Amino acid sequence: MKDQKKKWSRRQFINSGIAGIAGMMILPKIASSSKSSVVADIKLGFIGMGQQSMFLLNGFLQIPGIKVIAGCDVYGVKRKRFEKRITDFYTKAGKEAKVDTYEKYQDLLNRTDIDAVVIAVPDHSHAMIAIAACKAGKDVYLEKPMTFTIKEGQELKKAVRHYNRILAIGSQQRSDPGFQHAVNLVQTGELGIISKVNAYVGAPPKPYDLPEETIPAELNWDLWLGSLPETIHYNNQLDPPITVDPEQNEKFWGAWRWYKEMGGGYTTDWGAHMFDIAQWGLGMDKSGPVEASPIGDGTEYMSFKYANGIIMTSEAFDEKKTKGVKFWGKKGWIEVARGYFNASDPKFLPPAAAAADPNVPYETKIPHQLNFIESVRLRKDPVVPVEIGHSSCTVCNLGNISCALKRTIKWNPMTETFIDDKDGAATRLLHYEYRKGWKLV
Repeated sequence: MKDQKKKWSRRQFINSGIAGIAGMMILPKIASSSKSSVVADIKLGFIGMGQQSMFLLNGFLQIPGIKVIAGCDVYGVKRKRFEKRITDFYTKAGKEAKVDTYEKYQDLLNRTDIDAVVIAVPDHSHAMIAIAACKAGKDVYLEKPMTFTIKEGQELKKAVRHYNRILAIGSQQRSDPGFQHAVNLVQTGELGIISKVNAYVGAPPKPYDLPEETIPAELNWDLWLGSLPETIHYNNQLDPPITVDPEQNEKFWGAWRWYKEMGGGYTTDWGAHMFDIAQWGLGMDKSGPVEASPIGDGTEYMSFKYANGIIMTSEAFDEKKTKGVKFWGKKGWIEVARGYFNASDPKFLPPAAAAADPNVPYETKIPHQLNFIESVRLRKDPVVPVEIGHSSCTVCNLGNISCALKRTIKWNPMTETFIDDKDGAATRLLHYEYRKGWKLV
């Protein structure tokens, strides 16, 4: 593998692939002909105000030069929580505490004073809202997985480049020193030729089976569904209830992600993290496997074959079924997960400085968010730009498509088309028909 033959130093690797953590902790100055020029605040709007959004909000509010001025959610009580948190934060800091909230994302995007948006909504609305944001001239921090379907990813790639926007994917593991160290070992050839990879993520989605419940008065269920079929009924596990006074936040993650009608199961929820690291290590960013095989035929895990012969499986590397990645090389192996690293030889272990802080929620990784802000200011691609977000998301979707069809599928990562799809079944699963009144572009 060409990437394995390059004997880069660690410093060369870090500088070529990412900005180091220390570097990302310092916001850059913008070049200007005026010595007295002052960099204006970047004004942020949040679209989606659920549990993940609150983690992201906590992170962005800590970054100097950021002002959160608006938010949007289809659930009224979550708009109230957002408004209260913003008001409390800025009041305590002795700053102006004006924030506006909206039910419809289009109203937020119409604001000319918003520079960038943070999108943390259910997966099925990622592409539609992100494309609209690009058209509105906003830069975008988009939660992973990037899109619900492969077709959506293709269209979002076009929009980002056509409208010259900055789009970063919330794959914060790429800003984690432990994962960076693992990829460095692989790409600099320290492990030797890689033969296989275990990237354990969990099971694919299952059919929706939650009972129907009464829709809360403050929830616009029609807007929550968006492009999805109106036949999908409400259950509180899909959009976890909260209260503002007294404050009671989500007790669980939104369950929409586990059902094939609304999400991609663990395949996309964790695959967007772990398959992403495997792709990065193997030098397959902006590319992908040539085959995807399903769970079944005597196996309990998906497998992916790359053109160079390397096999990646969604197979656990320990009895705990830790969600993580194991690279097998001719000279040894390494295992990496959040807050965990193991190796066949102590010389492969990362320095102590690479250990994650257990007191900081993993969803609030300031270096990753700083990288987005740096990219917005300098007009340069972030650590995880749209093309990489798309290729990693495509791997996840290919796995789910193979499981849905219960057969191995062949894929051309250059043309992003299926090979030998004689009945067209795989091609049809590249996308789905939006319900009337909703469109992607």
